[in-house]
Amino acid sequence: MVDSQRFVDLCRPRRIWAVAAVHAEVDRLGILHDDLGSRFQPGDRLVYLGNLIGRGRAVAETIEELLLFRRALLAISGVLATDVVYLRGGQEEMWHKLLQLQLAPNPREIMAWMLSQGVGATLEAYGATADKAMAAACDGVRTITRFNNALRVAIRTAPGHEALFSGLRRAAYTGTPEAPSVKGGTTGGVLLVNSGLDPNRGFEAQGDAFWWGAESFARVDRPYGGFARIVRGHDPLRGGMEISKYTTTLDAGCGFGGPLVCGCLSFSGDLLDTIEV
Repeated sequence: MVDSQRFVDLCRPRRIWAVAAVHAEVDRLGILHDDLGSRFQPGDRLVYLGNLIGRGRAVAETIEELLLFRRALLAISGVLATDVVYLRGGQEEMWHKLLQLQLAPNPREIMAWMLSQGVGATLEAYGATADKAMAAACDGVRTITRFNNALRVAIRTAPGHEALFSGLRRAAYTGTPEAPSVKGGTTGGVLLVNSGLDPNRGFEAQGDAFWWGAESFARVDRPYGGFARIVRGHDPLRGGMEISKYTTTLDAGCGFGGPLVCGCLSFSGDLLDTIEV
């Protein structure tokens, strides 16, 4: 059985709306939601493909927009809470690790790297600064613990934020992992991930390859785990949207000057339509 605390089975969706990396571009996200809200129907699924936060300055506002749109969708008759899924991306993973930095053997180096990757914007959203974070990382376990406790309080104080971070999943899929979903001639399902995948590892053995395995994702040249297609929402190399025989990249550079993309997918991952803002 696949671990439902880490992975989401989308079952038999009418359509899947997959939102690429947002990077706290809340204005683009709001416009996309306005369009998507008029198209989303009961039986559809909505999957945010990670990197919701980080880099952009409007982190808290982005979380609020995500929560607000989820409530709007749930007000539609027939739409279920499980129809909206948030995946963990590299930015969310860094934030998770930052909140456990007191356990790291080299907190100073890790914090410096995280700040270079854009985590400073998320720190500011919850009342801290990059300078204070770096000072805490250099001062030892007690200081880091106090610093992180203050961040946790700030997250809990913002309604819905802690629940959203706690509910992040590693991947979402249709069909059955590791066994082709081929019945009556239908093709396999789709696997939705943040940024990467190692084709040489099993589904539940991917570990952090889902958000750090972008290089190995480029080497996918055959069906993986019974899935007809793998769809990702973030390309750290910023190569733009791309569709190959077995993979699709929806990232068009949001957060780096490019538009935000939402792809409308079939059960097997075929791209039916896009929203681009």
